[in-house]
Amino acid sequence: MTLIVSIYRSPKKEGTYLYVEKAKGLERVPEPLLKQFGKPELAMTLALTSERKLARVDAAKVMDAVVEQGFFLQLPPVPQAGKPSDVA
Repeated sequence: MTLIVSIYRSPKKEGTYLYVEKAKGLERVPEPLLKQFGKPELAMTLALTSERKLARVDAAKVMDAVVEQGFFLQLPPVPQAGKPSDVA
C-alpha cells in the first residue's frame, strides 16, 4: 500500500512534525493539537510505503496512525543524560 502524506513542521517546537493524508489535509487533526502545534508549515509531500526508510520513525507506524486516527505526530528526540546534545 502507498499512502501520499503531507508533512508539516511546527513553528512553535523545533523537531515536531505532523503527518497527514494529503487528500484529507488537516481536517482530522484535533483543534487543541493544532492550537499547540502552531500554524502548520508544509515541509514536504511524499509517497509513503511500509518499506520506506524515515529518519526517526517507522513508516508502518506512521501509516497506521494516519489511516486510523487521521494524523501522526512526530516529537523531537529526548536528549539522553550523559550524551552530548546536538544543540550548541
